[in-house]
Amino acid sequence: MEANRSLRLSSIGILLVVGLIATGCTFAPAASQPTPSSTPPEVNADPSVDSLASVTAEQVDAAVKDLPDAVRDAMDLSGTPGVGVGVVYDGEVVFAEGFGVRDVDSGDAVNADTVFAMASVSKSLGATVVARAIDEGIVTWDTPVAANLEGFTLSDPYAGENVTIADMYAHRSGLYEHAGDELEEIGYDRAEVLERLRFVPLEPFRAVYHYGNFDITAAGESVARAAGEDWADLSERLLYAPLGMTSTSSRFADLESRDNRALGHIQQDGEWIVNPEQRQPDEQSPAGGASSSIADMLTWTTMLLAAGEQEGDVFIEQSSLLPAMSPQMIMGAPTQFGARAGAYGYGFNVSTSVGGMVDVNHSGAFAMGTGTIVKMLPAAGLGIVVLSNAAANGVAEGVASRFMDIAQFGEERRDWVTFWNGVFERFNAPFGSLVGEEPPTDPEPARALAEYAGSYANEYFGAAEVAVEGDDLVLRLGPTGEWPLEHWSGDEFVFRPYSENANPGSISKATFTGDTLVLEYFDQHDLGTFTR
Repeated sequence: MEANRSLRLSSIGILLVVGLIATGCTFAPAASQPTPSSTPPEVNADPSVDSLASVTAEQVDAAVKDLPDAVRDAMDLSGTPGVGVGVVYDGEVVFAEGFGVRDVDSGDAVNADTVFAMASVSKSLGATVVARAIDEGIVTWDTPVAANLEGFTLSDPYAGENVTIADMYAHRSGLYEHAGDELEEIGYDRAEVLERLRFVPLEPFRAVYHYGNFDITAAGESVARAAGEDWADLSERLLYAPLGMTSTSSRFADLESRDNRALGHIQQDGEWIVNPEQRQPDEQSPAGGASSSIADMLTWTTMLLAAGEQEGDVFIEQSSLLPAMSPQMIMGAPTQFGARAGAYGYGFNVSTSVGGMVDVNHSGAFAMGTGTIVKMLPAAGLGIVVLSNAAANGVAEGVASRFMDIAQFGEERRDWVTFWNGVFERFNAPFGSLVGEEPPTDPEPARALAEYAGSYANEYFGAAEVAVEGDDLVLRLGPTGEWPLEHWSGDEFVFRPYSENANPGSISKATFTGDTLVLEYFDQHDLGTFTR
């Protein structure tokens, strides 16, 4: 929504995404586009939007009437403190309500104007900022990132020179999944994270999909540099202000200043509490730093479902918007015969429902207290937005999936909230090979602590400083990373990371061998060896 697992919660994009694989180049718009309609598929003028499923006004009405019970059931199952839900159909807002509280301490109620952290739905918002910048002639989707982001490169010079805005927004640069997140975690700012991406070994350029935050952040920063503006200011000028999205921002300070703000919540001893450390995502703002309300998000969704029009006028040219909302990169090969492949556009997932309708969507999640989703059926002119203020638990995805099932098929086809809750439970597991193990009862003794102290160099992370303080060792890494080292056995110590990327209960080895130090938590991509 946004550890280095198969999907990190810091910018999660887990959705049942299916669709056709696109080529690596930008899609051109069709000569004419079908008008969003609830007309049964057998009379569609364009066969490319035909499907066996059909969305009717009666089924949408039934799905809307089901929403309050569906949301309350999901909240009861998960304990989620607050949820906002909105629906657009045929150009009209047909539902916009809040449920529960935005803060368990104050008890203040959620409503349609309550502002939530958007997490990775920021990627979709940001893609429309880029589309508007394209309309202004500032860049194109195929502009190289390095053309405007001075000094930017990757470990393969050819990729560094040629990787485009489109490549980064489609997650096909060759960077590993969530590259750079661990640098943000230890306090590096946006510029420093982007600078250090040059030290990341690449997989084949434009050949593999790896979801991340700082690939999109690099692209967004390049667009902002080309415009001569800060990303948050550019987003305000090109998107939020002209659409009247007065509660939306790409700057954390603006979210923090809102009176009607949903605070992030985490579980502690089985109870939901306000997280004392609210997620501050400014360094990855284009990918995870936006905040918005149901009311504002419905304005944006209405524009997307109108193929870029606002109140009958062109707001974003279809030639700029359609590529973002079209399949551009396969997300992963099917794991069984007959299964659909997933696809990603530029900042949007693009899938196909079981009934054959194109589904454009994106989830967002912070382990520190946010779960969000926008989910649209463009051919039917139907979209739903669900925002929640609990550590990601599948509530947003479950409510949206149930709604779309009823709208297409007249009933929910599976228990989606339970399904998604199970998915998130797997991703909420703590990190470390020693998780669940008791410390040795008869450990080998450590050497004198002073023998471990010193500065250990690492190109990607910077120096790790190990110091003796009193009777203990302390590890410091980056501008803000600091953990006590607990002796485990012999030359092996442990530290206990807790952050957006490391779930509660995580435990990492810190192993000293001669003049080297290997930090298990930071070695998940073979970059965690430090040399004294």
